[in-house]
Amino acid sequence: MKQVIILFGPPGAGKGTQAELLSDKLNLYYFETSKILEEKFKEIEENKKTKKEVILKNKKYNILDEKKLWKEGKLCTPLFVAYLVKEKIKELNKEGKNLILAGSPRTLEEAKEIIPLLKKLYGKNNIKVFFIEISPEQTIFRNSNRKICELFRHPILYNKETKKLTMCPLDGSKLIRREGLDDIESIKIRLKEYQERTFPLIEYFKKEKLWMKKINGEQSVADVYYDIVNSLK
Repeated sequence: MKQVIILFGPPGAGKGTQAELLSDKLNLYYFETSKILEEKFKEIEENKKTKKEVILKNKKYNILDEKKLWKEGKLCTPLFVAYLVKEKIKELNKEGKNLILAGSPRTLEEAKEIIPLLKKLYGKNNIKVFFIEISPEQTIFRNSNRKICELFRHPILYNKETKKLTMCPLDGSKLIRREGLDDIESIKIRLKEYQERTFPLIEYFKKEKLWMKKINGEQSVADVYYDIVNSLK
């Protein structure tokens, strides 16, 4: 059976953590837009032959300019992000993979490009949206203390049990902070961007008649996970 799960919510809501858990439980490909962007920007840095521009709808987009926005905590140009996302979705669909998307689409412009493609490839009734809610204060606290692992980018939730960890418990690689992205000022910018450009997607999902459920993201990781799994039964 075809299946797409979209995890939607503010920065620090635990979308990445839940995507990791659910991808294992439900055999879904964890589709992480930020990782796709990071890979493209890394490719630009390391391979001088990589084209620095793409032309979308008769307009040029400079990838280095997109990288600058990303480093500042701002959202990249929606059409550029949607282009990368759609190419990856088509590739994964051909491989027969079902998907879990964490934090994508991020803007109305992206959604208008991505959701119709998902509907076409997977079917509207097979798309489930979970809105994981946390307060702005929790967003700032969680992201300013956030760590990811160097090897596979596993997100490690900050709490009293994990605050002294220096190595990833899943793969043994070093835990690092995302310099620039998780500084207080960048987090505040990302939160403002979310409130102005991402939160309005709730109305778009309703208009598209997608199945959607709100989840309290300020519970424990386990309780959030159980709420999502039980809602899928």
